[in-house]
Amino acid sequence: MTMRIVWTNMPAEFQPVAREAAGEGVEALFFAQASDVPDEAWATADAVVGSVPPAGALEKMAKCRIFVKSAVGFDEVDIAAYGARGIPVCNTPHYGTREVADHAIALMMTLAKSIAYHDELLREDLKPNWRPAHNPFGKRLSVCTFGVVGIGRIGTAAARRAAAFDMDVVFYDPYVPNGYELALGIRRADSLAELMGQCDFVSVHTPLNAETRNLLGAEAFKAAKKGMILINTARGGIVDVDALYDAMKDGTVLAAGLDVLPEEPANPQSRLIAAWQKQEAWIRHRLVVTPHSAFYTPESMRDIRFLSARTAARYLREGRLENCVNKQFLPAKG
Repeated sequence: MTMRIVWTNMPAEFQPVAREAAGEGVEALFFAQASDVPDEAWATADAVVGSVPPAGALEKMAKCRIFVKSAVGFDEVDIAAYGARGIPVCNTPHYGTREVADHAIALMMTLAKSIAYHDELLREDLKPNWRPAHNPFGKRLSVCTFGVVGIGRIGTAAARRAAAFDMDVVFYDPYVPNGYELALGIRRADSLAELMGQCDFVSVHTPLNAETRNLLGAEAFKAAKKGMILINTARGGIVDVDALYDAMKDGTVLAAGLDVLPEEPANPQSRLIAAWQKQEAWIRHRLVVTPHSAFYTPESMRDIRFLSARTAARYLREGRLENCVNKQFLPAKG
């Protein structure tokens, strides 16, 4: 029996990858974006893979047995609504882990070694700014403490990389069982305030949900070690950028590297972004921003298509459900 899978957000170059992952007996319908999918395709799809279907599409999915989001984050998916229709929602958490962890460390190193700072100043005036010993954010990493907020896959990968620099690594994650710190050979903080108070660097790796939105806000920065450096490669909404602005303005946070922001593309009306764009003297060189690009490599782009397609096909073919994020909303099996 042929299974029909509708792929949204699928460039032509990756269609062979998705076909390979799905295997035999699959009719593949590829669309550049979810808004291009016609009603007939929604209605006859056994599975939908890709970006979030637009408003109204869920009601048209008469045959759909699974929706796989080709991403790690799923905060914009109404998982309860899918569950009410008996449709499992799965994400793709096993792509991009190394890329995002690498990016977090790259942002840390860019600031800790003043790489962007030196590059910009040398471009402005080469001879007087040739000052090897001038490093305003300079830190010997082996005497620093690296804090991880959320010790999941990416947080663990970032922790391992920091440990390779001989850093003292500590994490905060109330959902990880006791003993995980022993398996990794790192330390555990019992509260966010405890973590913030001892870390020279704090790297954010928790998912975005109602509990973590603005988790790194005024209270967290109030507890922070003065002169810390913040890194966020997770979700922009986890860091309250107004509170970060204040913490950078008063010197609590020395510098920050942000790959993600609450609004993307960056909102020029945000106090933090406006000051950074204008290169106001107090923030110049202290903020590095990248365009939510931590996940990207050619390899990760292939992985995300392959792995999400395989997740859908395995469920349709074998009933094997992987990475389901809405189990609590699915009807109980009799």
